[in-house]
Amino acid sequence: MNLVLFDLDNTLLAGDSDFEWAQFLISKNVLDREVHEARNIEFYEHYKAGTLDIHAFLDFQLAPLSRHPREELDAWHAEFMATHIRPIIGAPARTLVQRHLDDGSLCAIVTATNSFVTGPIAREFGIPHLVATIPAQENGRFTGKPRGTPAFKDGKVERVDAWLEELGYWWGSFGETWFYSDSRNDLPLLSRASHPVAVDPDDALRDHARQHGWPILSLHG
Repeated sequence: MNLVLFDLDNTLLAGDSDFEWAQFLISKNVLDREVHEARNIEFYEHYKAGTLDIHAFLDFQLAPLSRHPREELDAWHAEFMATHIRPIIGAPARTLVQRHLDDGSLCAIVTATNSFVTGPIAREFGIPHLVATIPAQENGRFTGKPRGTPAFKDGKVERVDAWLEELGYWWGSFGETWFYSDSRNDLPLLSRASHPVAVDPDDALRDHARQHGWPILSLHG
């Protein structure tokens, strides 16, 4: 059996679900446009540059979850899937995922974006496992804080290792290991895979992939 891991934002998606979720909440006047749009863009630029303070970002991104009941959040998310997410899922991404699912690989999305936002997206792809940043809950309401290590940079490696251990596996359990990603932020996990694949990569990852002979794939045309 092989292990196949997929980054989500700008890899399987032709866009960033974290960024889009905040923009969606702004469009519904849940968040103040003047205050939040500039910060959302600022955080996204830091992410792309590899300079994101993940804890400051999570304080920003998870806070709105704590202000609303889960039923309301779930209803908003269903609308978000229809208007912001399905339109940025291309046929090549669906085909790639299905090919690995069909060959019996153990497949997971591994993403820094929190599991409330990304859980329904993983289910849309039919991917059975999700390793994501976990938004903490108490009595069914989000607290606005993360639980445990965020799945970001080296934290992705830590979280994948723990997930595999829970399943009774380790990296050596698999014939081949794959990780698809667009971002320099994922170099720690890419370097663990026997088949790292750069997908529509940022400039830093593209240069690294060329230097190390990694394949470069486009899913977004």
